[in-house]
Amino acid sequence: MSAFRERIPKWAVLFSLSILFSAANAFAQPAPEKPKEETAAAPQEKPAEPPNAAQIDLLETKYRVETNGDSRKEVHALVKINSELGVRQFARLNFDYNRGFQSVEIPLVHVTHASGGTADILPSAITDAPNPAVEQFPAYHDVRVRSVRILGLQPGDTLEYRVITLASHHPLAPDFWLDHSFDRSGVVSHEMFTLNLPDFPPPQVHVNASVPLTTDHLTESARTVYTWEWKPGSQNSDQNPDSDIAVTTFRSWRALLERLGQQLGQKANLDEDTDRKVVIDLTARLNTYEQKVRAVYNFVAQKISTIDLPLGSTGFRTRPANEILASGYATAEDKFVLFNRMVSAVGLAPRPAFTGTVPKISDRLPRPSLLSDLLTVAPILPGPYPGRGCSDCEHNTWLDLTAEVAPFGVIPASLRGREALVEGFGLWQPENGITGVPRDLPFRSTQNVLIRGELTADGTLTARVRYTLRGDNELLLRVAFHRSPAEKQKELAQYLALSDGFRGKVTSAKTSDPYETDKPFEVEYELTQEKFVDWSKKPVRIPALLPLPGLPEAPRKPAPDAKIELGPPLQVDLRGTLRLPPGMTAQAPPGTSVKRDYASFTAEYSAKQNVIHFSRNLNFVSREISGARFVDFGAFLHAVQLDQSQLFILEKLESPTPAKPK
Repeated sequence: MSAFRERIPKWAVLFSLSILFSAANAFAQPAPEKPKEETAAAPQEKPAEPPNAAQIDLLETKYRVETNGDSRKEVHALVKINSELGVRQFARLNFDYNRGFQSVEIPLVHVTHASGGTADILPSAITDAPNPAVEQFPAYHDVRVRSVRILGLQPGDTLEYRVITLASHHPLAPDFWLDHSFDRSGVVSHEMFTLNLPDFPPPQVHVNASVPLTTDHLTESARTVYTWEWKPGSQNSDQNPDSDIAVTTFRSWRALLERLGQQLGQKANLDEDTDRKVVIDLTARLNTYEQKVRAVYNFVAQKISTIDLPLGSTGFRTRPANEILASGYATAEDKFVLFNRMVSAVGLAPRPAFTGTVPKISDRLPRPSLLSDLLTVAPILPGPYPGRGCSDCEHNTWLDLTAEVAPFGVIPASLRGREALVEGFGLWQPENGITGVPRDLPFRSTQNVLIRGELTADGTLTARVRYTLRGDNELLLRVAFHRSPAEKQKELAQYLALSDGFRGKVTSAKTSDPYETDKPFEVEYELTQEKFVDWSKKPVRIPALLPLPGLPEAPRKPAPDAKIELGPPLQVDLRGTLRLPPGMTAQAPPGTSVKRDYASFTAEYSAKQNVIHFSRNLNFVSREISGARFVDFGAFLHAVQLDQSQLFILEKLESPTPAKPK
């Protein structure tokens, strides 16, 4: 298990890589074959294979926005199909939309075959259905996918289609916003983007300086038309960190925050007779504000299923709290609505906190498309309930209602430290509504691994491995096992074993209850590895049967005033035993001890009779150190890495030589 805080654990990396490897194989193009050597007849030159499975020769987008926020977006594309993979990619075109304020029309789908024939796709090939993520949840069936199935497509064909998306009465109207970035992958040969905007309300427009622009003013109305043309290679093709084109009518981040706050607060009502009783039942016997907030948090997070839709898919339109409670499921926005109303019943007022798609949003134009996750900030008053209000002595607890099994106050590592858009209260008033998500966890992170192994005479290893986790890796494993069906948990444990250097086959796996978030999370599995050792090799050397602690790369020399990030404090304790076959013993390597003021590492190894013992302890106590200490930190990491290469030497006990008769 990775022992370094702000790094993705190795099991997750391996799991992702296995998926990516499969995807890469599916999308990889075979390398062009080398021409055969000349024979009696001159070989014909093999044409070079196209670099892309499908090439978009033209991608033309026209966007018109009205003063009331309504819009019309038209996309026209010409696509050359180069291979069977391209056929599969364009065999079905899917367009996401929300029918509550949008509609999608597909007036043209035309195929020109390489053989010379043509075909138009019939309206019967167009289907409309709820997004798969909400198929089982009727309250969100407005989130839909309009699809067109294209039959008979072959390599060499040209596909032409036109799609029109109309938006009317968006929940945030008359404000509007949009983002557009030009293709830099080479898939699109020629791209055009036309933007027709009203001069009132006056929008803010950001344009990447590397994108050529022509501006025209229409005389018949107060409008401005922008036209961009993009051909890869003719302009700066460096990936722009922001959108090439960004438009918004929100004058500031605080103005956007106020608008979103209105949407999330307008339907937070509980039925006085029925639904309000849930709050009373949860909190009646609890004495402090924190206990009551914890109880409501556990209920909303765990009892209300999270619908995995991107933030804003519903246009930030929310449902009444009593309806959410009755249905038992909710989006991130609706989970906040329910939590807000339930906590309000005990005299507190939580706030929504929107994190960005990038760590820092304050230097970009304010627009909802830059918001990716919705957290909750709950002010908790001191003293026993009901207590006295105290704006200068309350503390704010950040919560993630969507993970379902996140411990109270635990925010995913990917979001901690990012900027968030949140309304202040009391003396806490973030400038322009933007503050940082706390970087620390509410408790110290720990990772304990205990291993009991046994080696048989034929070289087979069997081992029982138990993880007890608190912190970032705890949350990742809780979520992973919570979302995996029971029949897949052994497979998930196999990825975990492989990530920690265990190459055996996992034969069984079990975990503690992911919903018991007040306790550390436990994962236990058994594995078997045949031919773990080859007794014919002399001498036989084996490593300590411990996970490899994940360490960062040795840092390069940073700037004089820079900091080396170590992450939240973390203690890793790895220990175990391995029982050898009768008649075998082992020679243990020397231990290691490295201590710094910011971290320490100790390793101990021993052997007694036919049992070997091993332990490693890694303890980070500081979040960061001065960049001037990069040499010292590199030496610390090097010492830890060297210890991981140490080996036990297995030996066979010599039988005592019988004494000669006198």
